[in-house]
Amino acid sequence: MNRIRRRVLQAVGALALAAGLLPAALAQPAPYPNRPVRFVIPFPPGGNLDFVARTLQPKLSEFLGQQVIVENKGGAGGIVGAEYASKQPNDGYTLFLGNTGTIGLYVSVYAKLPYDPVKDFDAVGMITGNAVLTVVHPDVPARTMQELIGYAKANPGKVNAGVAGSGSLLHFATELLKSHAGIDLVVVPYKGSGPLAIDLLGGQVHMAIDAPSVFMTQVKAGKLRALAVTGNTRLSALPDVPTFDEAGLKGFEASGWQGMFVPAGTPRPIIERVSDALLKTLAVPEVRERLVSQGLDVVPSTPAQFTAHVRAEIEKWNRVAKAANLKVE
Repeated sequence: MNRIRRRVLQAVGALALAAGLLPAALAQPAPYPNRPVRFVIPFPPGGNLDFVARTLQPKLSEFLGQQVIVENKGGAGGIVGAEYASKQPNDGYTLFLGNTGTIGLYVSVYAKLPYDPVKDFDAVGMITGNAVLTVVHPDVPARTMQELIGYAKANPGKVNAGVAGSGSLLHFATELLKSHAGIDLVVVPYKGSGPLAIDLLGGQVHMAIDAPSVFMTQVKAGKLRALAVTGNTRLSALPDVPTFDEAGLKGFEASGWQGMFVPAGTPRPIIERVSDALLKTLAVPEVRERLVSQGLDVVPSTPAQFTAHVRAEIEKWNRVAKAANLKVE
């Protein structure tokens, strides 16, 4: 009887122990990610960042194991989307595609930016870098940068230059061109590259400086004329278009970059998980080829490398903005 009693007591004890452990096991969080992930793009569809995001989306979904949903939040040159993303929960279910303007430049030109690019975001990884391309409508009588400069000098205040976002890198590049070449352009701000491209094709504005991916198809179709590109080398996709140095504007440089961020305070294991998926996505040949085909350089990085890059960019653009006295109210 004593032996039977001992076995019963042991069984009861084991059941009690299992019952005690059950709530703790149930309380363990499910592995990340266990539901769809939003990828916030701070510009309307049709622009450079939208192209980058939608190129990454299928493989990024595959490597994360959950659907990645692109969410366009355009307005104020990317500020609306950046502020929105910065205020989302830091649980890894909101990714943000930032760029030179929203993260690197705006803090130097806006007196009251509604987010802090360093304090409100954690860097996940750089994605692409890009030169910027100067294009004109075919009605503009200029086939080279020097001819455009001559035309603008002969018609001061009559050449309209569209820019995707007031105070953006593209706005800054246009202002830099004005001072560098000594010409008077009328700057016309747009909410994004998509609406700008429509008006440029329609002749409502005469010229624009933007990412090559925005205008590549129209340039190759002869609907727009490309005059010069930033960077040290010509674009492989547009080998006949000279660099600004080759076009006679020595020292003109306003290239940009795009990268992934999450709201500040996102747990490091989640950041590493997203970083791993991003690096795997950028290593896929068809993804790289699609990005390169639109004049983008694929430049993957670790979170630490990208954090250092962002801080260096903020310092650089702050110096440039002060020198050019560029401020946006």
